[in-house]
Amino acid sequence: MSTTESLAAAVADGPVVLDGGLSNQLAAAGHDLSDALWSARLLADEPEAVTAAHRAYFEAGADVAITASYQATFEGFARRGAGRERAAELLALSVRCARTAAEGAAGPRRPRWVAASVGPYGAMLADGSEYRGRYGLSVAELERFHRPRLEVLVAAAPDVLALETIPDTDEAEALLRVVRGLGVPAWLSYSAAGGRTRAGQPLEDAFALAARADEVIAVGVNCCTPEDADHAVAVAARVTDKPVVVYPNSGERWDARARAWTGEPTFSPSRVTGWRDAGARLIGGCCRVGPDTITSIARTLRGS
Repeated sequence: MSTTESLAAAVADGPVVLDGGLSNQLAAAGHDLSDALWSARLLADEPEAVTAAHRAYFEAGADVAITASYQATFEGFARRGAGRERAAELLALSVRCARTAAEGAAGPRRPRWVAASVGPYGAMLADGSEYRGRYGLSVAELERFHRPRLEVLVAAAPDVLALETIPDTDEAEALLRVVRGLGVPAWLSYSAAGGRTRAGQPLEDAFALAARADEVIAVGVNCCTPEDADHAVAVAARVTDKPVVVYPNSGERWDARARAWTGEPTFSPSRVTGWRDAGARLIGGCCRVGPDTITSIARTLRGS
């Protein structure tokens, strides 16, 4: 089911449970995500698989589904031969897939929301630069890149824009310019390591950019280790006085050369109470965090 209650109002009361890694669920279902478009490829080839993955997270206890548009861009689709009209259709489809899942998921009848994912410029490049930032582009150039797809996503009527895995403050500034006046709230979520953005700026400075942005209903981190999330949640709450969003990876490490995850997961559902107590109101998981973990998070946060 969808809801007439705004996500901003729900976040103010919090906590609200986010989903886990969409790619995790799609891969578990046997889908090949090696394409440069990543999960966005399935919007063109098998959108029902995207809907099924969203449904799995809703039925696991998530209140919010983050769409498959993270790596969906006009430029990326053009490399696959899709013109701008078709690319716009696929971006809008990402929102519809999540909305269909929200309306059709089984389980307790809770409010359910759709967050339209807006990944960084580096996600379009598909070369890992989303974890470095500093692309050599100006804030104005990044704004021109992001604006067309945000306008298409907004027209598809999501409940919120998820400005996620942002590696540096230049890109955050560009995105904050774009969302101004679009009429849809947003959360701003950085990828962080060691108390800094992936580009090396102090998180205090990064979070401060959103402190006075009325469109931003939450600020925080995603696609980082749970240990980095522990530190970042407290900083975000202190710097912005806004609700905090947090959805880290499992804690395993991606070995790009071996193209495999290594190490042991450190994401324990017991950590989420600490994040909640420090100011987190939107809590979930990113890469390698599946429906079982989301169920445990939901039970921990809801006390059942």
